[in-house]
Amino acid sequence: MPYYQNILETIGNTPMVKLNKIISSLPCTVLAKIETTNPGNSIKDRMALKMIEDAEKSGALKPGGTIIEGTSGNTGMGLAIAAVVKGYKCIFTTTDKQSKEKVDALKAFGAEVIVCPTDVEPEDPRSYYSVSSRLASEIPNSWKPNQYDNLSNSLAHYQSTGPEIWEQTEGKITHLVVGVGTGGTISGTAKYLKEKNPSIKILGIDTYGSVFKKYKETGEFDNNEIYPYITEGIGEDFLPQNVDFSLIDHFEKVTDKEAAIYTRLLPRTEGIFAGNSAGAAIGGMLQMKSMFKPGDLVVVIFHDHGTRYLGKMFNEDWMRDRGFIEKHKPALAMDVIKKHENLKLLTIAGEQKVSDAYALMKKYNISQLPVKVGNEFTGSINDSDILEIIMQNHQNKEVQIKEIMKPPFPFVHHSTPISDLSLLIDKNNQAVLMNDMSGNTHIITKFDIIDSISHD
Repeated sequence: MPYYQNILETIGNTPMVKLNKIISSLPCTVLAKIETTNPGNSIKDRMALKMIEDAEKSGALKPGGTIIEGTSGNTGMGLAIAAVVKGYKCIFTTTDKQSKEKVDALKAFGAEVIVCPTDVEPEDPRSYYSVSSRLASEIPNSWKPNQYDNLSNSLAHYQSTGPEIWEQTEGKITHLVVGVGTGGTISGTAKYLKEKNPSIKILGIDTYGSVFKKYKETGEFDNNEIYPYITEGIGEDFLPQNVDFSLIDHFEKVTDKEAAIYTRLLPRTEGIFAGNSAGAAIGGMLQMKSMFKPGDLVVVIFHDHGTRYLGKMFNEDWMRDRGFIEKHKPALAMDVIKKHENLKLLTIAGEQKVSDAYALMKKYNISQLPVKVGNEFTGSINDSDILEIIMQNHQNKEVQIKEIMKPPFPFVHHSTPISDLSLLIDKNNQAVLMNDMSGNTHIITKFDIIDSISHD
């Protein structure tokens, strides 16, 4: 029977999937390396296991030890999974910009998670880097992987991700596109691929607020480049040792908005539920369109799974609050009548009897009717009016409508906001009338307004 001895043996050998609709404007073939099939749903499983194994070999990590790391969530997940299998404890520090789903996922594996402020310098004692270092120095038998400067990170990708991509593309890859955070994925993979074919272009995706792009292009570390940003998993405000700038041919910056929008588009266009850095990579590739030509084979790495971002990029309120998608425009009168805009307005003539009005209301399950004399709207009647007059005298059902009708329903413009409509409808006035842009008349009732609000 073929089976794995434990979950760690399932890390790697992730599939390559051709992208179609979302990159249709590009002249080349684009293949996505889907790292969400790793047990922790992220590419970080590869380097987390490698860092632990190398630490075990060196004696830095001893039996029963505690793993302490600053992580945005994905590395922590990989470390936590390996720790469960190997018998270690975990304490993770992370930033308050990370999604709640990432923090909850770490806790699911028994890890302790400490949330630290984002908008502080790395050297600040409150930063998640500093807090993890302090804990590692205070807690006996602890080990800090330090994914940013631990070169086992890059080595993991040199030994696994690079060879997989080379084999899966049969050596035909021309470009590699990777979001850059710790730098391990892009540097380790690039090192292997460039050893196989030095002409392969390595394109890093950066974000505004990060120092990578300017440092690559000028060699200058510019503190003015640093400011808070929303995009998760890529960019840094310092230079991790795992980022080998000599292996990266170009950095492309992508805005938070573009990254978020393309993250949301991926499942809707390709059926691939990937994380924020995948959206940034798509946005970056489309910006770099001029770098690709027909016949090129571009590989893009999708680092993690969309479930980590349900409270962020995949939450419409979150997107609206940040101006990434339009806020709901206030519903107008023309929006309220959408469900019955193709139906003819029911009216009753003033010369008809009360019993005729009741029969019409019963047939169409409605509560009120506009009254017309000729082509003019001269009054209105509702079921309460009918009940009242018949209770006074049963013979009143033969009375003409015009004798007992109330004032006509007021007309409103088709662009009247729903908030103004609600002020016009009360116990004395049960509906309003509206002419659409074609001149057809429609009725708007309390039910129409309530139904429109409940489906907003």
